[in-house]
Order: sequence, then structure tokens, then C-alpha cells
Amino acid sequence: MKVKMILPALTEATSPFWRPIKYSLFPPLGLATLAGYLQENDDVTLQDEHVEKLDLDDVPDLVIIQAYITSAYRAYELADHYRRKGAHVCLGGLHVTSLPDEAARHADTIFLGPGEDTWPAFLADYRAGHPGRVYRSVSRTLTGLPRIRRDLIKRHLYLVPNSIVVSRGCPHVCDFCYKEAFFKGGKSFYTQAVDDVLAEIERLPGRHLYFLDDHLFGNARFAAALFGGMRGMGRLWQAAGTVKSVLAPGLLEKAAECGLRSLFVGFETLNAANLKEQHKHQNLNRNYTAAIRRLHDLGVMVNASFVFGMDSDDDAVFDRAVEWAISRGIETATFHILTPYPGTALHQRIESQGRILHNNWDLYDTRHVVFRPARLTPEALEAGYWHAYDQFYRWRSILRGAVAKENWSGRLRHFAYAAGWKKFEPMWDWVIRVKRVTYMLPLLESILAGLDAYPTEEGGVKTESPLGAA
Repeated sequence: MKVKMILPALTEATSPFWRPIKYSLFPPLGLATLAGYLQENDDVTLQDEHVEKLDLDDVPDLVIIQAYITSAYRAYELADHYRRKGAHVCLGGLHVTSLPDEAARHADTIFLGPGEDTWPAFLADYRAGHPGRVYRSVSRTLTGLPRIRRDLIKRHLYLVPNSIVVSRGCPHVCDFCYKEAFFKGGKSFYTQAVDDVLAEIERLPGRHLYFLDDHLFGNARFAAALFGGMRGMGRLWQAAGTVKSVLAPGLLEKAAECGLRSLFVGFETLNAANLKEQHKHQNLNRNYTAAIRRLHDLGVMVNASFVFGMDSDDDAVFDRAVEWAISRGIETATFHILTPYPGTALHQRIESQGRILHNNWDLYDTRHVVFRPARLTPEALEAGYWHAYDQFYRWRSILRGAVAKENWSGRLRHFAYAAGWKKFEPMWDWVIRVKRVTYMLPLLESILAGLDAYPTEEGGVKTESPLGAA
């Protein structure tokens, strides 16, 4: 059987003029995971349109397309193309689960929710000659997963080829998040067995890892066992966690000891009323500054996430967030415009209030305003978003953030990391075009390790006194 797996791209990612590095960070791990269920004699091709031009002249028997909201129209275009060629086309992913009727018009089979139970069931039906139209996930477990088909991933096209996902979902329920819609009908947070994760890590070459889990620290017992097992592996890794998990005693230390060097943290807003409105209770009454200090004391850099456009936000929100982040030495920040994704509680609320402006999914990218804000005009919200990025990543701001560190090692590390992401975009554009992105990985590893890094007795890497006097 000839199988084609496709991750469609946004228009921006295939632009002949500019290709941001964010589209060349991670390979399509979800599709590579599904490929592990195929038989050895199946002829499988996996293409990621973010990093390569698609071959549309082939004639596969089975086509699987993963659709996000901002690539939905492109996914439908590709699905229609292969259906005209006689292929059996499958569509799955976040957007398909949120709007199944829309997706079903372009597919022979759609998948709702995660695919660990539905994908093997479909394959059995397809090989028996009676594939279904809709497969809805109900059984949630990561036990017995086949090996990810990393041989299908073109490693040289990605800065972070060693991405890994060891859980599904998140234990929290925020109004603006897709999670509840995607995992409807079953568990919305569950993990792999620790031994299986450690075996997967052992198979990955090099030092660097990036955990793409929504919340790696979400199950404290699992995370503690994982971090204990990773000690001595000599890894440098990045992940995402919450303010609450950062402030919890003990677990963050274990993470830093086994190589955590950068954490994505969803601060989202400095306004308590906004947190309550979005049901982001895990951030309420938490000391954000203490969380940042705790990470920095352990040698962990911070990628802070902020969302603009919540109902209590006014014109002052942009400068307030930027100044707060710079003054606390946050290395990198990711800003978003609040976006009411279909299927979320936020979308239901905004739609019931008649505030949705349109359903052009291409613009539901957290960079465009698609609803009427409460205390801002759409134009002011969008302009403020771009203003925040401009102000945070100015040379003066990067220097101010670096100076907030206590020593020169931390200052130089901050400067190199922040400037590397945003002040050298022409260089990244060139590296992407000549398909040498992975050649930059040693530089990333050096910055993550810290300029004064030295090996621990267990073989890991420790920055200048990351654990204090311990």
C-alpha cells in the first residue's frame, strides 16, 4: 500500500520572500507517530510543507492530512486534489475535531480527537475493504505505542529534530484553549510509561531535546520519575510548564539537574480579572516574579507567553506587559492576540455576544483580530500586539533584560539567546533556504548550556551555580 502523510503549511511559511525560523523548528511528530502503526511493506512518504515543496504528481492509495485552523483551507485543497486522483483521503487534527461537518466535505474519513485508538481501528477496516466515515476517540492510553517512524523525518531541515511528546493534553481547563474540545468524550490528560519515554530518549542522537507537551510537569509523580531517569544522560532540554508548577518545591530542581535550560511559561496576563474570566485558575494568586527568579536561580531561561485582548485589557496593557517582562530579565517573550477558536468556551461566549467578526480561518493565527474586544478597537489591539514585539526585542530592551542578570555569564547568555531569535532573521531566512537549519543546533546547545558550563559527576551539564550552594 502506498501511503502519503502531509502536514500542510501556512502561506507565510512557503513565502518566496520570508520564512520565519518558527516554521522550521519541529518535525511533524504526530504523523510520524501514526506511521508507526503501518506495516513494514507499506510504502510511506511523509512531507512537511513548511520545509519542503510537496510532490503533488504522485498517486498514493491512502492520504493522511493533519489540519490546524490556519492551514485548514490548504488542507482541504490538498484533500480535494488527492480525492480527484482516486486516493482515500483522511483528515484529522484540532480543526477537524472542532468542525467535523466542514472537514467531512473534503475527506473520505475524518478522525475526531487523538488517534491512538481510532487510527489502528481505521487501518484494520481499510485493509478489510470497509473503512468508516467518522472515527471518534473514546479510549485514551499511551500504553503499547509503536516506535515513532523517525526514519521518515528529514532531520536536516529542522533546528530541533529531537522533539518528543510524552503526554497528551493538560490537567487545566482554560477558556481559550482547544484542549477540552479535542479530548471530548474521554480523559483529557494522560502520560506514557516512564520507561518507554526513557527508551525513546536513549534512541535520539545528540544532546538537545524539546518536549512539546502542553504541560510536562502536569503529573508530578510522572515528571519526578522521568527527571530521575534522565539524570546522567547529559541532555540539554526545553519544555513548557505553568507558574504553579515552577513555584512547587522540589520538582523544578530535579528538572534542572537533568538538563532543563529553557521553559515556556504561560503568564498570559498580569490582570487577575482576566485570569478569572478565562478560568486560568492555576495562575491566580501566584507570584510571577518569584517564579521567574526561581527559574533563573536554577539556570533556566524563560520564554514568557502573553495574550492581549481579554475583556479587562485597555490601551495600557501592551507597554505594561513589555516593561514588566524586561525589568525581570525574561529572555524571550511570545505575544498573542486572543483568538476564539471554534469549539472552545471562549468561542461560545464571544459568539453568543455577537462579537465574532468573521470565520476566515487563515486569520485565526493569534496575530490578527477576529472579534470585537471589550475595551479596545480591533485596530488598536492589532497595532498594540506588533508594538509589544517591537518594544521587547529592541536592542535597548535586550540589553536592559540582560543587565537584570546578576553576573556576566547570565547577561551574555541572555543577550545571545534573545538576539539570536529576533535580531538575525535574515540569517535564519538564508539558512532555511539553503536547507542547513540543523547546522545551527550546536550554537543553540552552547547557549542553553551557558558560557561557563561544566560537566557534573553524572555526565550532565551544569551552568554557573544553577542550584545555588547545593
